[in-house]
Amino acid sequence: MLVPAFVDVYYDHPGWRIFVLSACLVGGFSTVLAAATRAGPPPFNKKMGFLLVNLLWLVFSLAGAVPFMMSSLDMDFAKALFESVSAITTTGSTVIAGLDHTQPGILMWRSLLHWLGGIGIVALGLFVMPYLRVGGVSFFKMESSDTNDKPFARIASFTRAFILVYVLITAACTMTYDFLGMSHFDAVNHAMATVATGGFSTHDASFGHFNSLPLLWAGTVFMTLCSLPFSILIVFMVRGRLDALRDPQIFVFLGYLTVFSIAAAVYQRLTNDVEFHQAITHSFFNIASILSTTGFASQDYTLWGPFVVSLAFFATFMGGCSGSTAGGIKAYRFIIIFNSIRSGLYKLIYPNGIHTVRYGRATVDPDTQRTVFLFFCTYLMLWVLGSLALGAMGYDMVTAISSAITALSNVGPGLGPIVGPAGNFATISDPALYLLTLLMLLGRLEVLTVLVILMPIFWRS
Repeated sequence: MLVPAFVDVYYDHPGWRIFVLSACLVGGFSTVLAAATRAGPPPFNKKMGFLLVNLLWLVFSLAGAVPFMMSSLDMDFAKALFESVSAITTTGSTVIAGLDHTQPGILMWRSLLHWLGGIGIVALGLFVMPYLRVGGVSFFKMESSDTNDKPFARIASFTRAFILVYVLITAACTMTYDFLGMSHFDAVNHAMATVATGGFSTHDASFGHFNSLPLLWAGTVFMTLCSLPFSILIVFMVRGRLDALRDPQIFVFLGYLTVFSIAAAVYQRLTNDVEFHQAITHSFFNIASILSTTGFASQDYTLWGPFVVSLAFFATFMGGCSGSTAGGIKAYRFIIIFNSIRSGLYKLIYPNGIHTVRYGRATVDPDTQRTVFLFFCTYLMLWVLGSLALGAMGYDMVTAISSAITALSNVGPGLGPIVGPAGNFATISDPALYLLTLLMLLGRLEVLTVLVILMPIFWRS
């Protein structure tokens, strides 16, 4: 919290006092709590893992909301919590209007929460979720059954390599944006939001504010890069292992990114008579933004035509790769679902045959298949229930169904005039904001991690 305080001091804004006071409050409470629990943690097991993950993200979200509530933005608790959770889960939905004139410290705080949340998300996907057998795909488990084939002998060394790569990509993105015309402040904020695939901007028009095709291509490259598994990026960048890039989910993700973008560009060219280089640039940027669940926008793509709106809606479900900062259902699950369906159809034709479900060269065990289908069904059920609840609160169908899925997939903008790429969530009621906040946390924690602690059997000894 002292970082945005220094930013406000640099820009001579009196809002720095908010962050100093917030730092004292949160730091003091944390110090007391640390002293009260200095006896040491209890034995770690799966039940403790589920509880710890939920408590960490809940406490992080509450602490992140403190500066928003104390700021001059006149936020109540619902809006402050929504903004904090949206930042930490790298969703990118906002209740703040007039970003161009917002306190610089607040803008930096939003981006910083994005960036830190991205680190937590990758750590969850690589280390915690595979252990809890809830989500995530462990690169080590899927690519080799031999534990001696790990590219790093210890998690500690892997973590150091991850943080190094994360910082280097952020620095490279910042320098690229700065070189292509952004101010230093805009470049830092947009780089943190890009690498975390978050989508918070310092301007209401998002990337459209800069009106630069080279900036859009740079954003597309970095959003796509950060949608790939960080475990594989680390192995490739640190150890130079080209075989790490053979992960099937990379080809699937890049495949539907390319197909969707070209389809949207061709439709724009034929329907709206847009020059092809303009159409292909904006299409790749906005589709990459949706699929990576970043949420930046260069234009209001809902005005491009019904085909693009339908494309954007379905892209909201899909997401990036496991082990990245992206949200959504994720490419590896689609691979397992497709191969499971194909194996089931083969079984109908040849009942006595042996038909295994594979992920690349690895065989997917029945427990993993069951978890993937459980996640997929629960994901769709939560989207339907969330949409119905928002409809019951009085919102139109487009706003209800797109708000629910954009929160659950951690994408950011929805569809329609209220929550679309040209709008925001400032006019959404407090009960709806609480519901969307819950959906954002459910989506970021892979749904099952939250639902499991709500079951009475979880609390029985």
